[in-house]
Amino acid sequence: MKPINIANDIVPVAEFKVRISKYLNSIKSTGRPMIITQNGKPAAVLLSPDDFDELVYQKSLIESIKRGISDIEKGDVFTTEELKAELERRRA
Repeated sequence: MKPINIANDIVPVAEFKVRISKYLNSIKSTGRPMIITQNGKPAAVLLSPDDFDELVYQKSLIESIKRGISDIEKGDVFTTEELKAELERRRA
């Protein structure tokens, strides 16, 4: 995902409503997300489906890594032999 261009990628909701097609095409062509404001404050972020999928994937990966680190810190781990035995047990 490309960084936001402050001058071009922050628009009020009223302007967004009037020019929605233009802004959707802009997101597609520039690859930059857009911040939509309401009453002068950020209300939403619009981004491409690919960028959304990438964010969801990265969040899932980070959460998985955190769970693994937590398991290690708690000592909730398997030796190689224990893992092989557990896998064989589950396959049976």
